[in-house]
Amino acid sequence: MLHVVLYQPEIPPNTGNIIRLCANAGCTLHLIEPIGFTLDEPRLRRAGLDYREWTRVRVHASLEAFDAAHSPPRTFAFSTRGETPFCDVSYQEGDAMLFGPETSGLPEDVLTRYPSEHRLRIPMRPSSRSLNLSNAVAVACYEAWRQLSFRGQQLPGA
Repeated sequence: MLHVVLYQPEIPPNTGNIIRLCANAGCTLHLIEPIGFTLDEPRLRRAGLDYREWTRVRVHASLEAFDAAHSPPRTFAFSTRGETPFCDVSYQEGDAMLFGPETSGLPEDVLTRYPSEHRLRIPMRPSSRSLNLSNAVAVACYEAWRQLSFRGQQLPGA
């Protein structure tokens, strides 16, 4: 199982979309406080539809609390300042993918906690600033799941 970690998310519909994504890809979603909304926010529920009941969502007081509770073998921090293309990594079960808040991305002190080869970027055109958070998570999550041969998927007709 893969872990999607949102560091201090701010926008309810993005988190709702990511809840739905995690339900469909079999990932656990971890939210690092402070969170910029309540988990019963109507816009979060609308974007996540009824997928919340199909998704493991955990809230942690800090990134250290997440690490202590789950001890992922590897954490990859996604950032426009990342040095390694996200598709150059060989993902493994249990990996955590960390994403920063929508308006600012991961702060420098969080980003530098990870070795340079674990600071990943999603390629974009030079004139682009960043992807929408839920789109970035989808791109990364499906690449990691693809590398794991879509383990756990339900096959047609099954």
